[in-house]
Formats: sequence, structure tokens, C-alpha cells
Amino acid sequence: MSAAVLDPVRVCAAHELVEGGVGVRCRASYAGGEAVVFFVRYNGRPYGYLNRCAHVPMELDWVEGQFFESSGLYLMCATHGAIYEPDTGRCVGGPCRGGRLRPVQADERDTPEGRAVFWLPDNDLRPADS
Repeated sequence: MSAAVLDPVRVCAAHELVEGGVGVRCRASYAGGEAVVFFVRYNGRPYGYLNRCAHVPMELDWVEGQFFESSGLYLMCATHGAIYEPDTGRCVGGPCRGGRLRPVQADERDTPEGRAVFWLPDNDLRPADS
């Protein structure tokens, strides 16, 4: 079976993804099941990850869209306190130190409606069927 080319998915207007602020969640399909991916802005760039802690496969956000800890410098799993670098997904503290979040390719592009953030899905992690 050949790899399908998947269309980019518009996540949000670029200005909605605020540096170190609330992330945007999207429903996804991963390994044949339901999942959620999320997008955040860090150091001026959008980053995306599967919303699943490397320690225990639970969603990271403690309140929907709240992925950053209080300083806005690290992503944090609300369940067990794992701390991740927003630009690499690498766990730098907590029970899964050295583990990684599963990355989701994100891109920022100009559109006729203005600048927007897009998800570039792959064959393993794709948008949920509507």
C-alpha cells in the first residue's frame, strides 16, 4: 500500500496561537483509535504534538488547552508532572525523563484570509473523520 498524500489542515489563525499561552486541540485518529493533537507557540513558531504523555498515555492538559506550566517555558503533564521542552517534545523532568512526545508537523502560512497555522498530517496520525 502506498503512502497517501494528505492535505494540510487549517488549525487556527496565526494570532490565536499566543506565545506560551493556551494551545489549540484537534481531534485525530492514531493507531486505529481516537486521539487528540495540540498546537502551541514557542519562540515565535508553532509546534504540534500528540496529546499523550510519554509516561502514561494520558492527555497532558489540566484544563482544556492549558499545556504550559506557569512560567510558559515548558509543557507539563497535569497528571504526573512530566515537563517537556516545547520545541523538541523531550521530557526534561519527571517520571519519563528522556522520553519524548510524539511530534505533529505544524506550519505557518499566508492565506487569502490572513496568516494561519496548519497541521501537516501523516499516515499514522491524521484528522478524525468528521
